[in-house]
Amino acid sequence: MRRADRLFKTIQFLRLGRVLTARHLAAKLEVSERTVYRDVRDLVLSGVPIEGEAGVGYTLRGGYDLPPLMFSEAEMEALVIGARMVGAWGGKGHGTAAEMALAKIETALPAYLRKKIYETMVFSPSFHITTQMKERLDTVYQAVLRKTRLAIRYVKENSIQSRRTVRPLGLFFWGKVWTLAAWCELRKDFRTFRIDRIAKITPRGGFKDEQGKTLEEYLKNACEA
Repeated sequence: MRRADRLFKTIQFLRLGRVLTARHLAAKLEVSERTVYRDVRDLVLSGVPIEGEAGVGYTLRGGYDLPPLMFSEAEMEALVIGARMVGAWGGKGHGTAAEMALAKIETALPAYLRKKIYETMVFSPSFHITTQMKERLDTVYQAVLRKTRLAIRYVKENSIQSRRTVRPLGLFFWGKVWTLAAWCELRKDFRTFRIDRIAKITPRGGFKDEQGKTLEEYLKNACEA
């Protein structure tokens, strides 16, 4: 673990409001008690309001806010790649949010990391996904979040159409295809629907989680299949 990461985690543990001994922190961080004493001393010298003493324990004075997070070059590159992939393959709402988040992060970075945004040579072209598909993803995702039933017109691989009312449980991305995990009220069972084959979507009111119809149970059934 990088020392910067260890110091950050030390502060996070102390923010819980309980008095923690050096032994407890050492076990959490997988370092020696001597290292904890040294880290706490350095944090205090840097202005972090840690209260307590060796042999008794430490806590963090309430109201302390952490400084802005700093990323390594590899972490910054991963964020850039992730934002590009969300922008290319995700819904319109998530794509815009990813772009805005990256812009906010950029303003807080030092120059040597800021340039990493433009030096990352991994791209995700977006010509393959239509605006209609992005909007459909947004609609389905909001239904998952708000637990809204959806009446859908679904086109199967053999071009046969069917109408279903489903409880949307989660979205899954498979490289080129998005699928919806759902409880189908027609079949009284879990079903998976490709988003690109849903021809029409109409909200049909809310639903509550019921035993046997949740995402956890969908995943359990999928693993056992």
